[in-house]
Amino acid sequence: MRAIWKGTISFGLVTIPISLFPATRREELKFRLLRASDLSPVNYKRVAEVDGKEVPWDQIVKGYEYEKGKFVVLKDEDFARVDVEATQTVEIMTFVQLSEVDPLLFCKPYYMQVEKGGDRAYVLLRQVLADSGKIAIAKVVIKTRQHLAAIKAQKSGLMLELMHFPEEILDATEFQAPHATTIGKPELNMAEKLVESMSGKWNPATFKDDYRELLEKIVEEKVRRGGKRAPETGKTRKAANVIDLVSVLQQSIEDAQKKPQSRAKARKKAA
Repeated sequence: MRAIWKGTISFGLVTIPISLFPATRREELKFRLLRASDLSPVNYKRVAEVDGKEVPWDQIVKGYEYEKGKFVVLKDEDFARVDVEATQTVEIMTFVQLSEVDPLLFCKPYYMQVEKGGDRAYVLLRQVLADSGKIAIAKVVIKTRQHLAAIKAQKSGLMLELMHFPEEILDATEFQAPHATTIGKPELNMAEKLVESMSGKWNPATFKDDYRELLEKIVEEKVRRGGKRAPETGKTRKAANVIDLVSVLQQSIEDAQKKPQSRAKARKKAA
């Protein structure tokens, strides 16, 4: 797997060379939209709302709607004015107790792989975090965007977990809270017994994505019965593998054996 980012962890005068790798993946079946009559793939077009006409990329700009139907256009130079310097550093700003941070702030984990020369400092940082129960709060720029992030001790290594900024979290007071009520002791005892009877040791291997697995079986069953091929688009495609290349060479040989007049017609048709 290729690293998505390479750089260093920086705290105080200590720097640790690391690489980031995605720690999760989304297992979903990918579907394409097709026309029901002949299974031709359906493509998307960029069209203007006012007249339904397609708009080429070179005529598209970015706008902010400050009032309903009213926009201001932002150009590349406007974005450049607020562009954050893309350093290759995970800059640690502070250390805090993990228990103090709202879990809602954490959003996307990455494995932090130590690179050559950084093993000792990497192990030291991991050990300090594990022993103290703390995490490092840092900022990092990935793909031109600045992120808030946390560095956590995870088993024998370190994890970098991107975080939401606090203003991105919706306030719970925006949602209706349950009406105040008094829970009777018999109800509480029964609820505690139910929880106890359903409790066990955490074993993540026992949990599967049932929906995806059943959907995969349906797809496999339909493939076995014979899937339908989409109609040819008429577009010329480049050879993508050895088999295609052999076919092209064979066709070239056959064309070369034709009469000069036939070859001329074939070239004219291809053009």
